Amino acid sequence: MNISLPSTLKSFVDERVSQGAYGTSSEYLRELIRQDKERLQLRSLLLAGAASEPAGVADAAYFAGLRQRVQQAAKTGTRG
Repeated sequence: MNISLPSTLKSFVDERVSQGAYGTSSEYLRELIRQDKERLQLRSLLLAGAASEPAGVADAAYFAGLRQRVQQAAKTGTRG
């Protein structure tokens, strides 16, 4: 696949590579594509969540319980 870029965008990509953040311009573009895929997945999840019915009240007690679960999981090394 070949990609044509205007000189300003090519300069930007070359600068990002020269700063050492990426080894090649292809690596930089692959990372941008991965990030875009992740963004689309997150957007889909957010839309699904917004369209769903509320699971319950998110009050101080809910967050206290959530913190307790996270702390317990950190102690035992488990997830969720």
